[in-house]
Amino acid sequence: MARFTEIGTATIPGNGTRLRLLQRNDEFSIKIAGTTGELMNSRVHGSEDALATLACERIADQPSPRVLIGGLGMGFTLAAALAALGDDAQVTVAELVPEVEAWNRGALGAAAGNPLSDPRARIHIGDVAELLRSSEGEWDAILLDVDNGPEGLTRKENNWIYSPAGIAAAQKSLRPEGILAYWSAGPEHAFTERLRRAGFSVEPVTVRALRPGKGARHVIWLAW
Repeated sequence: MARFTEIGTATIPGNGTRLRLLQRNDEFSIKIAGTTGELMNSRVHGSEDALATLACERIADQPSPRVLIGGLGMGFTLAAALAALGDDAQVTVAELVPEVEAWNRGALGAAAGNPLSDPRARIHIGDVAELLRSSEGEWDAILLDVDNGPEGLTRKENNWIYSPAGIAAAQKSLRPEGILAYWSAGPEHAFTERLRRAGFSVEPVTVRALRPGKGARHVIWLAW
């Protein structure tokens, strides 16, 4: 069996954590240097797809829908959002690590079908928190997959996204009838209640990492 080969590295701004991009034939993996576990694998993206599909199907009939995605990753959430929306949509992805954009415009891009090449896609290099703080009534859907979930793994600053202040900023950024969605590696009742206390109706949806009925169970919170 072929072995993974490192084809790229990147440092997460602000904390020095190093990411490694690995390739084995047509399979890609992103890991944190010095650990054995994976952050992402190109063969396991069912829940990333679901993050986009579950939210975008609720706004697909909106005229010229605008979607904000926090976290580019391997591009699967972006690809699923574009597939669910019409030609008049615009999808902006905020990605903190510049090299991740470069990876997706290079060899990695083929894994998700090169969604950054779609004219409806936009990229913002920087923290999605910047866009949440600066926008008001701008987005029909906000999809947040910036860490492992409400308990941040890769960067402590990500915890703000899941805090009452971060939730309030996202709420302010939504258009009327907009939808807010969060990805998480697992359930957390306290976060469900935090969203409800902010005034949202909330539906935590359990999805599978690989495909329906297969893979680890992840959670998508839908809030409106």
